[in-house]
Amino acid sequence: MKLNPTMYTAPTSTDHLLSEAENENLYPKLIEQINKDFNLANEPIDFHHSTTPNELKIQLHEKIYRLIQYKFAEYLNLLYIIDVPEDQVKKLDGSDVLELSEQVAFLILKREWMKVWFRNRY
Repeated sequence: MKLNPTMYTAPTSTDHLLSEAENENLYPKLIEQINKDFNLANEPIDFHHSTTPNELKIQLHEKIYRLIQYKFAEYLNLLYIIDVPEDQVKKLDGSDVLELSEQVAFLILKREWMKVWFRNRY
């Protein structure tokens, strides 16, 4: 089977994902999608287009950490609104909340990136 180079392949890390978004000139669209979905979930977040990928990664991680720690119902609602696959979240080890929040932030970024990537392609 011949692989189609335009087929979507999921990034393997946050840095890889953000680098891919920048390389495809879709980073601003990714920021817009994140802002839109967080606002839909009533958890406003306001990343500016000037937000660097590293700042985005850190601030998103912090936001998820705070939601897990202090607003768990809102955290679950956010995952639902963004449409993060439940089976992927259930596979994560929740024993270390800091580690969990980093992994969930990556799952959120992956889902948001998929939305932006597909919208740009099709």
